[in-house]
Amino acid sequence: MTQAVPLVAVATDIKNLCGQPVHAVARKYVDPLLEIAGCLPLLLPSFGTRTPVDDVLASVHGLLFSGSPSNIEPHHYGESLDNPESPADPERDATTLPLIRAAIDRGMPVFGICRGFQEINVALGGSLLQQVHFTEGFADHREDESLPLEQQYGPAHEVHAVPGSWLEGLVGRPSWSVNSLHGQGIKRLAPGLVAQAHAPDGLVEAYTHADSAGLLLAVQWHPEWRAMNNPVSRSLFHAFGEACRAYAAQRLAPQGLHRRAERATLVAQAEAA
Repeated sequence: MTQAVPLVAVATDIKNLCGQPVHAVARKYVDPLLEIAGCLPLLLPSFGTRTPVDDVLASVHGLLFSGSPSNIEPHHYGESLDNPESPADPERDATTLPLIRAAIDRGMPVFGICRGFQEINVALGGSLLQQVHFTEGFADHREDESLPLEQQYGPAHEVHAVPGSWLEGLVGRPSWSVNSLHGQGIKRLAPGLVAQAHAPDGLVEAYTHADSAGLLLAVQWHPEWRAMNNPVSRSLFHAFGEACRAYAAQRLAPQGLHRRAERATLVAQAEAA
């Protein structure tokens, strides 16, 4: 007995729409979940400490942590704020960080993109470079916001897979081009996380988890952009979907066995009567 369409909770931001706060995520993140991963995305409100974490995780088969204009508040990794103008979303932080830790403890598949990539690292004890472009030895990874979106999300640089890594095997080649739209990046990888790919300047661009029972995949670039037309993006979303299906089947299998046992007992009782 399996779940035909796995359910994936998608993190949302607190945004302002017509003077009202709303829970929102860009459509580009949810469409590939349905079209490529074969999962049904469910938008998860950023309720912060009010989030019923156990109930959320009992209801879904995977989590996607999307990108966002906001940055994780640095007190979560023991630092003070470098740039007072850095956009923040404390309610999202308060929602996602505990959820990430609980999901990994359960072996639930987790996919992080851009801010989500950074959130997972922080949730597990890592730290961030708050301004990569002002850090010696690193390039400027930000987009030019004056350009049309097509150009902002166009190829920006190569990423190089760690030789022999899981990601190299998934993608089927040692390097590929990605877009680049981020001002922050990995400073210190959290314990248990394993780098899978790097930018030419050495910045970590992808990682997995060495010990998680379920797939944990996180990338710094934006694979959701025109995902259907990008073989690497399709590979990432497909792998995540397969992991969600496997998780759903594993979780439902004991229930199916229990129900079959109940039916067998009822049949036996009826025959005895």
